[in-house]
Amino acid sequence: MKVVVLGAAGGIGQPLSLLLKMQLPAGSELALYDPAPMTRGVAVDLSHIPSRVQVAGFTGRDPSAALAGADIVLIPAGIARKPGMERSDLFKFNAGIIMDLVQHCGRVCPKALIAIITNPVNSMVPIAAEVLTQLGVYDPRRLFGLTSLDVARSESFCLDVAGEADAPVVPVVGGHSGLTIVPLFSHVAEGRYSDEQLRALIARVQQAGTEVVEAKAGAGSATLAMAYAALRFCLSLVRAKQGEANIREYAYIEGGHPQARFFSQPILLGPDGVAQVLDYSPVHPVEQAAIDGMLPTLNQEIQQGIDFVMH
Repeated sequence: MKVVVLGAAGGIGQPLSLLLKMQLPAGSELALYDPAPMTRGVAVDLSHIPSRVQVAGFTGRDPSAALAGADIVLIPAGIARKPGMERSDLFKFNAGIIMDLVQHCGRVCPKALIAIITNPVNSMVPIAAEVLTQLGVYDPRRLFGLTSLDVARSESFCLDVAGEADAPVVPVVGGHSGLTIVPLFSHVAEGRYSDEQLRALIARVQQAGTEVVEAKAGAGSATLAMAYAALRFCLSLVRAKQGEANIREYAYIEGGHPQARFFSQPILLGPDGVAQVLDYSPVHPVEQAAIDGMLPTLNQEIQQGIDFVMH
């Protein structure tokens, strides 16, 4: 099993690479790519951790050597948010980065499972889909936008409010920016929350990224929790590729919703990526109103990504 991290020297890439070195199955390969010259040093540093995961670092302008033979590609490359910025503000910086990296993926490892972490995810995944389509290698089952951080945050906030002994898995649907993030707390606590409590919990998850950006006072955005969430999703992909059945996850993918081409939803994973899109009904009226209200924004962000490639 070969896992590649594109953007491995950054704020998410380094802790993610550390977690992967420690938790990927024995015998796995971990390839780290970043244009930053320090990338080889990150790989050497990680190689001193005693685990049976081989790690190699790659730098320069071309990630092809890192991508050769890849089974899974994780992409946290790009710039992070600063105070006062929305995820949408990152578009002009990160769109070109994702376009270039995905072009290399399509040429070098067209069968790899690609998980995009770079924000704004709602627009970056459509960019990747259009790039892979132009190369003639697009398979919607193999492309994911990472929304598992929204799931992890929802679980954490549920613990804070309900005082549960263990974190319940909270379904999160929609997208991965502001109002497009809709956690379905009613699925784990039916009747437990009032409408006002539900609205407050949903808003907390939607603004959680901004909470971190402001708390870091200009020094970065959510990196550590994002690395954890990316590890969690990657390990699910690994288990599915190894043949384990009934691996349930949440991701932003193409298909599954009649009013949006891309949508975050529960899925079952298989060796080739998405094996099945799962139903997430019934939905509480407060949650349904949130879904209905965010669809125009989600579709606008999807179209922005498509237009970037087509023009």
